Amino acid sequence: MNNMPKVKLGIIAVSRDCFPMELSIHRREAVVASYTEKFGDIYECPTTVENETHMMKALKEVKEAGCNTLVVYLGNFGPETSETLLAKYFEGPTMFTAAAEENGDHLQDGRGDAYCGMLNASYNLKLRGIKAYIPEYPVGTPDEVAEMIADFVPVAKALIGLQNLKIISFGPRPQDFLACNAPIKQLYNMNVEIEENSELDLYASFHAHANDPRIPQVIKSMEDELGTGNQMPGILPKLAQYELTLLDWAESHKGSREFVAFANKCWPSFQTQFGFVPCYVNSRLTAMGIPVSCEVDIYGALSEYIGTCISNDVVTLLDINNTVPADMYQSEIKGKYNYTLKDTFMGFHCGNTAACKLSNYSMKNQKIMARALEPNQEPNITRGTLEGDIIPGEITFFRLQSTADAKLKAYVAEGEVLPVATRSFGGIGVFAIPEMGRFYRHVLVEKNYPHHGAVAFGHFGKPLYSLFQYLDVEDIGFNQPKGMLYKSENPFA
Repeated sequence: MNNMPKVKLGIIAVSRDCFPMELSIHRREAVVASYTEKFGDIYECPTTVENETHMMKALKEVKEAGCNTLVVYLGNFGPETSETLLAKYFEGPTMFTAAAEENGDHLQDGRGDAYCGMLNASYNLKLRGIKAYIPEYPVGTPDEVAEMIADFVPVAKALIGLQNLKIISFGPRPQDFLACNAPIKQLYNMNVEIEENSELDLYASFHAHANDPRIPQVIKSMEDELGTGNQMPGILPKLAQYELTLLDWAESHKGSREFVAFANKCWPSFQTQFGFVPCYVNSRLTAMGIPVSCEVDIYGALSEYIGTCISNDVVTLLDINNTVPADMYQSEIKGKYNYTLKDTFMGFHCGNTAACKLSNYSMKNQKIMARALEPNQEPNITRGTLEGDIIPGEITFFRLQSTADAKLKAYVAEGEVLPVATRSFGGIGVFAIPEMGRFYRHVLVEKNYPHHGAVAFGHFGKPLYSLFQYLDVEDIGFNQPKGMLYKSENPFA
């Protein structure tokens, strides 16, 4: 997965001139020692900032060290002007954090008052209109500050990624898929670039890759991955040709951007003209760190890319699809797992989930499309899905979306995929999210979210929520626990 930025951390300590600079220095050294031991490298800027001259010198040092992410550390009260100018001129994600006092015997000459200084720092940041990441509780011991910095890293990684991302789409979206409507204003506000193409452009490029000499090598890779699941080997040459088409397009069209994601047309005319279903190729690119969303879902691709950066792992995009039958709940879930029937649902897509996130996967044909395109015959043009039950374990379901009037909104919900056989088709799993029924009604339905949701494999609610706050998303929904009513929820229900 090389379609993501690498975070290079730097830390600058700041000091108010009426406090001992040595206090900030030795506290910074303790933070660096703790972070290095627990999490890895961080560049320790030798200049401690007391004024604007120090600020310019320190910025020069962190930039020359190759830092793209900055921690401004208030080892004492801190100089509110020069410390906020660090964030203004750094040109990368910046975090502010502050030192707690060490012990009761050092509250004369060893008191730093950074608890107070953080208030002035946040006030000055707001006055100047400067964005910065401030942890949930931003004051702590060296070990606690090291943990805060570690929490900041995936957020910073996603922010850097978005600043250098191009989403490439091939459309238009299918009929009756207004849910995949994508106002582009908010993409530009996030500095995400968008390149919208016709399905004909993709078709022409695909045919230009006929007889590409690399096709046998890609087929071999597919055969190795599928193993005994290689049930339709005859379709692999076309799928390999299509994979090369997308990878070459990404490389030749990324332009000034470092990273790409795709939002591609995948039905209904795709099958009749290309002669296959693209799902398996989509899954392989996503496993490479290049998300490919279904049905020209541009904000789905954006969400997937965010999840890739945050989790540093493969993600998927699924329909919030169908209920779990009551008899299946009674026999396989009730009493074994602490969920009600309404807490459960099935997440599904035709076959775009990567092999590493499926159990007992195999190549199939798309059952729903075959009903319309190849009824009562051996599948041909509907081949190309990767099917299997999604592996059990912790997940985070989330989405970042623009409304039709170009306002950002998002949701985040943590849950799990249960180790329950789905008895169905596609890439599918039995999902359980606490209080999903209420979340479904008062967030997903009421706030008009589309049926697609991004899935990260693990619990990443904390960094996702922090990222959405940094992006000025005012409406961030989550699965509220019992006793915490949604604004529209009937208290007598």
